[in-house]
Amino acid sequence: MFRHASRFLIRAAAGDGRSHGRTSAVAVARAFSSDVPAAPSQDTAFIEAWKKVAPNIEPPKTPLEFMKPRPPTPSAIPSKLTVNFVLPYQSEISSKEVDMVIIPATTGQMGVLPGHVATIAELKPGLLSVHEGTEVTKYFVSSGFAFIHANSFADIVAIEAVPIDRIDPSLVQKGLTDFTQKLSSATTDLEKAEAQIGVDVHSALNAALSG
Repeated sequence: MFRHASRFLIRAAAGDGRSHGRTSAVAVARAFSSDVPAAPSQDTAFIEAWKKVAPNIEPPKTPLEFMKPRPPTPSAIPSKLTVNFVLPYQSEISSKEVDMVIIPATTGQMGVLPGHVATIAELKPGLLSVHEGTEVTKYFVSSGFAFIHANSFADIVAIEAVPIDRIDPSLVQKGLTDFTQKLSSATTDLEKAEAQIGVDVHSALNAALSG
């Protein structure tokens, strides 16, 4: 039964296909988001509506006009992976071509090379490394998401991130000891949850420093 599941899904997506007593066997396949043409630089519907209200005033800029068109999916796998790595308060890496990134996904460490299948991965506290030739730049990230596109672009969004060489190992050990003690002495669910988060984060920091 499971072998035919994809067929059933295609039928469901296409509808029952019956019109005037006839059955259609044609199913329309959905395109991947990276295969869909980039949105136009201007919102034509907004501009037309604006002209009806204020024909003598230039319409204001919309967010679409500040967005770069999405690069098409190449026919051949490129030699480099283009990476954007951003935090809520700054951009760490912007459109940089690298050989590989390794991200701390909740499912485990995930290596991303050019031509990687389109993926969305949730990040957990851990080590993110950017490989460019013989150089490897390492960051500790707290959480976030990685968006891997079929056109060999990777957008990584983290809540917090810090270069690994700026972390003090002695403070990490102290924090791990403190939170372990808090976990053992916690009496409420809230205290246990806060202490467990502290233990998990400092354990991940310790592993990143030793790895």
